[in-house]
Amino acid sequence: MTTSPRVWLVTGSSTGLGRALVTELLARGETVAATARDPRTLADLRPSGPGTLWTARLDVTDPHRIRQVVDAAVRALGRLDVVVSNAGYALVGAAEEASGEQVDRQIRTNLTGPIHLARAVLPYLRAQGGGRIIQVSSMAGQRGSPGTAVYCATKWGVEGFFESLAAEVKGFGIGVTIVEPGTVRTGFFGRSKELTTASPGYAGTPAAILRRRAQDGRLPCRGDLAKMAAAVVDVATGPTAPLRLALGSDAYAAIRRGLTARLADLEDQRETAFSTDLNAGDGSSTPATPHRGPEGSDDAHHRPGAGQPR
Repeated sequence: MTTSPRVWLVTGSSTGLGRALVTELLARGETVAATARDPRTLADLRPSGPGTLWTARLDVTDPHRIRQVVDAAVRALGRLDVVVSNAGYALVGAAEEASGEQVDRQIRTNLTGPIHLARAVLPYLRAQGGGRIIQVSSMAGQRGSPGTAVYCATKWGVEGFFESLAAEVKGFGIGVTIVEPGTVRTGFFGRSKELTTASPGYAGTPAAILRRRAQDGRLPCRGDLAKMAAAVVDVATGPTAPLRLALGSDAYAAIRRGLTARLADLEDQRETAFSTDLNAGDGSSTPATPHRGPEGSDDAHHRPGAGQPR
């Protein structure tokens, strides 16, 4: 990766973590291509120091527009060193309550949008010999919860895509980091949310309770956006970077509970899992060996952050 100032592309820059990132980057003298569905929401962003700001209109549900903006940013700024895929929002309520259009829009924004963005920037990163993609996920990308089923589906989807992508592009000097924030006041349950239409059949259920609390703004939010933004920039510009980055004590606790429960479930199923193998004595089975990752090491997916390229 180049030395400072680097060139950053940040989607969803109008509010929340995206805006906090742009503010932090400009304060550090970095060059930022900030995008939003309505560029007028970026009009008050001004470099407070030597930083440079370039803005563009971008709706990440439009793959053609994604490629147009990426191409324009590279023409204007010369290169891209770090791409932060941050645009997204939360659909809150029971899955059955969501309309088909709500489900489709959530998937286009939170899942297929980031995929198309990664595909658009990769040719440039490969050609210049490196860079980093930062995909903003959520603690919901590691642990499901009632009332956020569709949202969790998109976040689990990006986690799988970008973990796999990391192994595909590591050999090109391109790193990938998945950021998993906890709750923040202007993020998940703030302006960037959409509610399902309440159904009497779900009255009093956990999904309905969560939707009501989100609607009334009565959910606690522990995260500090400025601190989260600084942590993301520090990690992205440091000597090494992990595959996943949890932000917030609530994120750490939720992810740890989720992973612990999943591992316990897996261990309980060990005997059943092994019982379904081909019989070793019938000549049709192969010796059980660790999966070999693309770098030749045992299962690269199980060693997040190991040797992540700059």
